[in-house]
Amino acid sequence: MFVRTDPFRDLDRLTQQVFGTTARPAVMPMDAWREGDNFYLEFDLPGINPESIDLDLERNALTVRAERPAVEIQGQYLASERSRGVFSRQVILGDSLDTDRMTAHYEAGVLRLQVPIAERAKPRKIDVTTSSDRQAINA
Repeated sequence: MFVRTDPFRDLDRLTQQVFGTTARPAVMPMDAWREGDNFYLEFDLPGINPESIDLDLERNALTVRAERPAVEIQGQYLASERSRGVFSRQVILGDSLDTDRMTAHYEAGVLRLQVPIAERAKPRKIDVTTSSDRQAINA
């Protein structure tokens, strides 16, 4: 027989009531970071069929949506902790990102988005001129 011993079960139940349930998750775990001239987003989506992943970008609002369908079993569940249903998360991307060149890759249950930093947002050197430079140019 399967017995689950978890001293934090009551805390877990309260958290599920406030933030969502295992059947209807509240959020999709995400990491975000900048590395060099790229911005990365990674979303945990274990067991998701890649065809169910839908990425929509409207202005700077990126919506990530995926689905893990319910599984029909012949027997009786002893434990059911894996989230099922539709997962959705919206992220607001900054104006400094070049969303036209965004790429997405799904592997080993992780969706990784790579968004290049826009050229206009990269640091650049601005030359300083003096009045003598202007005279030389005009001459």
